Amino acid sequence: MKNILKKRFWIHIGLSLFGMAVLTGCQDFLSEEDPSNLTPESFYTIPDHAEAALAAVYADTRFIGGDGGIFSSTWQLLEAPTGTSTTETAQNSDLNNLYGLIYDGRTQHVINWWNGLYKVIAQANLVLDKVPAITPMDEAQKTKILGEAKFLRAWAYFYAVRLWGDIPLITAPQTASSENFRPSPSPQAQVYQLIVDDLKAAEAAGLPWMDASGRASLAAVKSQLAKVYLTMAGFPLSMGSEYYQLAAQKSAEVIDYANANPNQINLFPSYGDLHDETNDNLLEHIFMLQYNIVVAGNPMNNMFPNFKPVTFQGPSGTGSTVPTNEFYNSYEEGDLRAVNQEGFFYTSYFTNGSGEPFDLGAPYIFKHFNQRALGSEGNPGNRANNLNVPLIRFAEVLLIHAEAQNEAGGPNALAHEGLKRIRDRAQLETPSLGEFTTASFREAVWRERWHELCYEQITWFDMLRLRKVYNEITNGFDDFVGHENLSSNQTLQSMHLLMPYPLPEMQNNPNLQPQNPGFP
Repeated sequence: MKNILKKRFWIHIGLSLFGMAVLTGCQDFLSEEDPSNLTPESFYTIPDHAEAALAAVYADTRFIGGDGGIFSSTWQLLEAPTGTSTTETAQNSDLNNLYGLIYDGRTQHVINWWNGLYKVIAQANLVLDKVPAITPMDEAQKTKILGEAKFLRAWAYFYAVRLWGDIPLITAPQTASSENFRPSPSPQAQVYQLIVDDLKAAEAAGLPWMDASGRASLAAVKSQLAKVYLTMAGFPLSMGSEYYQLAAQKSAEVIDYANANPNQINLFPSYGDLHDETNDNLLEHIFMLQYNIVVAGNPMNNMFPNFKPVTFQGPSGTGSTVPTNEFYNSYEEGDLRAVNQEGFFYTSYFTNGSGEPFDLGAPYIFKHFNQRALGSEGNPGNRANNLNVPLIRFAEVLLIHAEAQNEAGGPNALAHEGLKRIRDRAQLETPSLGEFTTASFREAVWRERWHELCYEQITWFDMLRLRKVYNEITNGFDDFVGHENLSSNQTLQSMHLLMPYPLPEMQNNPNLQPQNPGFP
């Protein structure tokens, strides 16, 4: 309950950005400036304004759950092309094009990601530009706010550079009169340098190791930096062993802290704990998108089966992101993650969420199913889906370290322990360290990334940085170019290594060119 209240308070701050500016004055209202004429110059005057402005940046990260057209959400951009899911509806042409690998710069999901990420960047730039001048203000509070803003800017740029490659690098507030109002794309290496610099600044900003309110924590910053280093080591920068070593070192810092403080950072005992809203922002959940029904409810409803009564809403749901049978069947025999209602999937449920059990006829994604809100056996849901969306889990940190350490110098005890912990929870046996070669350990870790981190908008980026794709039939890995997605029987091509620049953005900014290869 304490965690839920904290989350609600944090969400309401985001809504109150301008309200706080009006209410915090202590002079007679007749001597105040007209609050309807607030500008960045008149707003950023007291510490409460800095906190409210930062809250607005956090609020903007929820664009991922935004509208992608009928029966679709923005986040599906990162799931449909992976081949691990398919759709039971054919009513959204943009979503169908994502599954069919024929999307382009007019696809709404592509446009939404660009607009959403650059809005986060713009809001963070305002905080970073205006908050330093606020006085009087406690310096520790100021440093923390600036560190969080840099973390969020790095978070947004990290998505953007992986999706589009060379992108405009904007680090200050812009207006129509700005000299660089229509910026050209900057090389990826420069974008990554800003991301690393921002995360290092956030790392030194005095953040707590974990933050149950959902704000960025030291664990989140270090974990994100490890993800960035791991990506830089692979494609397209191909910076190799040095950056694998950096990823191993940074992830090991989180693991070492977790091992010394298992009540703060750890794996949850059961998979059900992952989608229990009372665990939001706790233990395994290192960083999450914050959701509350008062402002915005959990946005994963498009994972519900198409028109089957699995929730209090009765026969509903779109089925627009559902597992392929091939991916579901690729889990090892006995893997708890594939067991009905115990792992990441469900093949039966209770009528209207709490009634008689019935067979679903196919596997569906249980990973984001909030039973408190939607219903469970004999217990009608409370209809308030306040479940957060996970962005960084401790399970991923363990796998980052295992992969990075293996690439930097071969598997060691800590890397093997991380892999084993993931498999132990799934109730699977793990070969001893001595039974692995560098090559066999590499594929074992990759396989766990596909099976453990599925449907968390991570797999697509693994495909890009590895230039490899898990083959559900052979249990091995294919080259990215030439791999056939079994969800659509369409083949990945080199053009799919980058997303197209959004056509509206190219029309507004003639310097955003040329279009990424292969797209009109």
